[in-house]
Amino acid sequence: MDKQKLWTKEFIISACVNFFVALNFYLLMIITSEYSISKFNSSPNTAGFAASIFIIGALISRVFTGRFIARTGYKNMLFIGVIAGLVMSLAYYGINSIMRLLIIRFFHGVAFGITSTSTATIVSDIIPEERRGEGIGYYSLSQILATAIGPFLGIFLSQLGSYSVIFATCTIASVINLLIVPFLSLRKKEFKHVQQSGMPGGRISNFVEPKAISISIVCLLIYMCYSNIVSFLAVYAKEINLADAARFFFIVYAVVVLISRPMVGKLIDSKGENTIMYPAIIVFSVGVFVFSHSYYGFMLLLSAVLVGLGFGAIASSTQTIAVKVTPPHRLGLANSTYYMLCDIGMGIGPLAVGFIIPYTGYRGMYTIVSAIALVCILLYYLLHGKKVTNENSAHKQDTLN
Repeated sequence: MDKQKLWTKEFIISACVNFFVALNFYLLMIITSEYSISKFNSSPNTAGFAASIFIIGALISRVFTGRFIARTGYKNMLFIGVIAGLVMSLAYYGINSIMRLLIIRFFHGVAFGITSTSTATIVSDIIPEERRGEGIGYYSLSQILATAIGPFLGIFLSQLGSYSVIFATCTIASVINLLIVPFLSLRKKEFKHVQQSGMPGGRISNFVEPKAISISIVCLLIYMCYSNIVSFLAVYAKEINLADAARFFFIVYAVVVLISRPMVGKLIDSKGENTIMYPAIIVFSVGVFVFSHSYYGFMLLLSAVLVGLGFGAIASSTQTIAVKVTPPHRLGLANSTYYMLCDIGMGIGPLAVGFIIPYTGYRGMYTIVSAIALVCILLYYLLHGKKVTNENSAHKQDTLN
């Protein structure tokens, strides 16, 4: 039997929208602190808050996007996010105080949360069920490309001496999104009122998807570990005299993910998530450990390969699981729940290790982080892997009988 088509026009447009909104995010994330300090003479704490308040806005908007996307309509909600993203991109030109920067960053985060949750929900809905792992793997490559290109482009453009060039680039990315979204042709979703509103009588379940929480908790811890590599790479590399090699860390990381992600998705579909998750967590943990004990450039780049293989597989697999365990009419809630916990992990990771770095140093901190990542094997087993193993055993038993 032929496989159902994956690379539809709707799939490609959704991935492109996700790429441009993520590119916008990483372009600004990499220069916001520097911009705040140079433009308004902000303290480092205020400058850091100007960067991170974006995540707060995204978190809040994900809650309500997941809640109302079925009622509003997938395409309509995406339009709201794209238009808001364009407005916020243009608003950077009018910044004349640190307070205005904070306000714009917050609402830009809101727009980002709406758009990214909407595209993820659309893709989750249109991917053929038997190719879900493969499809989400390909879709998430749009985020990986932005992760590699955004920071590189942001640093390059900032060296030209004008932040207006960066704001213009973000505006162009937002305009492209606004131009391509109308070409989406989504089938009309007919949900009952109770499906649009969530589960009756369960207030929390109206804003999060309970079935996606378990795997999202695993992600929260994994993203906490990963966020410390992103946040402290530059400082750590300077301390260990590997700043030159560090420039290529995320390039190597992105190349590895681009090569491995499609294969990971196909393996999830054919062999199941446990086949991927256990080795991926081990590889990620080893990658962080090598990162913590890098004394030469090749060791730092080797850690980029291992982190890319491990974290890339984990991110793809866990999102597939979150979608897999969720009823179709609650895909919006599943995606918002998943991304919310990932965002929380990214946000609190650097804050948490900030308390231990003075006592352990960066190498000690990353060694501890690698151990925490390894513990996720047990966490995954208890929250999801054990259930999959039992279901597989029951299925084999039924087959034998």
